[in-house]
Amino acid sequence: MLQGERAGLSVRPLLFDLDGTLVDSIELILSSFRHACRTHLDRLPPDEEWIAGIGTPLLTQLRGIAPSDAVAEAMAQSYRAFQREHHDTLMREYPGVRETLALLRGRGHPTALVTSKVSELALKALVFTGLENTMDVIVGCDNCSQHKPHPEPVLLALRQLGRGANGAVFVGDSPHDVASGKAAGVLTVGALWGPFSRSELEQASPDRLLPDIRELPALLDRLDLDAGNHGTDSNLSAGRAI
Repeated sequence: MLQGERAGLSVRPLLFDLDGTLVDSIELILSSFRHACRTHLDRLPPDEEWIAGIGTPLLTQLRGIAPSDAVAEAMAQSYRAFQREHHDTLMREYPGVRETLALLRGRGHPTALVTSKVSELALKALVFTGLENTMDVIVGCDNCSQHKPHPEPVLLALRQLGRGANGAVFVGDSPHDVASGKAAGVLTVGALWGPFSRSELEQASPDRLLPDIRELPALLDRLDLDAGNHGTDSNLSAGRAI
């Protein structure tokens, strides 16, 4: 049976963000940020300032705090060197991710990772957490000219899967993920187990909010039932929890 078919029926392509969604890399991200700032700046911005930009590319964030592009580039090098050195000690798994993805793959869902990380570090995170065989496609910031919240990364992932936006679901923990998915015309699911609060995600108006990734299979079943009853996904109420 082809990936993406179950009992002769097409199943939804599933797109996932990485940091704060599939892997708990928040302490690694913040530690790398603090190291880069201490190395190149005369101030250390609050963690909250950096968290707000999670989901966007590293250089985009650094240019917002660096005095020049040259300093931002140097900070990016320091950031990534620190991240590679400390990756395996500060990276964590989220409970239930591996089992949930295995279940969804068993159902035949095509899957793609859509991340603002460079592909090399994204794959490193997947390998470390045992998720390297759960994604058909990886789209990193080095694969796109436009980045979240622009729709290009989501649309590129769908093209590589050979699927359209209709019925596709993008699960992400940040408002930037939600904005990218909505702009691409896919269903968006806000992951409440990441660093962003419910109120922050509600302001982005995802189609659904999900408190635990282990509830994703049941949510997909409900979406299929609703779509079957109405003939479309367009009747969803934005932001409703499962």
